[in-house]
Amino acid sequence: MAEAIKLFQYNTLGALMAGLYGGSLTIGELLEHGDLGIGTLDSIDGELIILDGKAYQAKGSDGKPEVVEVSNDVKVPYAAVVPHQAEVIFRQRFEMSDKELEERIESYYDGVNLFRSIKIKGSFKNMHVRMIPRSAPDTKFADVATRQPEYTMENVSGTIVGIWTPEMFHGVSVAGYHLHFISDDHTFGGHVMDFIIEEGLVEVGPVDQLDQRFPVQDRQYLFAKFNVDEMREDITKSE
Repeated sequence: MAEAIKLFQYNTLGALMAGLYGGSLTIGELLEHGDLGIGTLDSIDGELIILDGKAYQAKGSDGKPEVVEVSNDVKVPYAAVVPHQAEVIFRQRFEMSDKELEERIESYYDGVNLFRSIKIKGSFKNMHVRMIPRSAPDTKFADVATRQPEYTMENVSGTIVGIWTPEMFHGVSVAGYHLHFISDDHTFGGHVMDFIIEEGLVEVGPVDQLDQRFPVQDRQYLFAKFNVDEMREDITKSE
């Protein structure tokens, strides 16, 4: 029997909505579990992009986007990674919006209750991203999200990485697509808002198992009170 492909997720998106921003797992530990993924950094300082086993941080700095490689000792409060293995591969040969491409991807799904890993390497006519700004825990994530910088780049080549989450896991992650982008020259990236692809190679990977880890040494997390209805509403507003 083939070894199960495990999606490793550290903490929950709901914990971020509650203001639990402190990093408690290192990048080095995270990369032991996968080579493709997404997340954020300590104090929600920008967007984490895991591509080909390397970690990058995309953030807005002094009014312009910046992407830097992240060292193994940096900590994260939330992340999801997977050893990506393409099960479906297809060439996108003509222009499509993000919604049109997502519908095409979903046409290959066998059911709607399993996670998927997503990798799209291509040329984009337009790429619109945002980066969550570094913040203190006394400010709600949904409020921080209202002032996050957004950037658009035209005619850019790069890679989208991310996770598709079933509706029943909304709160653990965001239901549907959670995608991050990094340009080939590593100068532009972030959380994907929308895009127009010109052409590219799309890979969809299976996930057989969810390995959900919690920050068990974080006293703030252990005793936090969560308003589930408010949490779901904040995720919808923020993502």
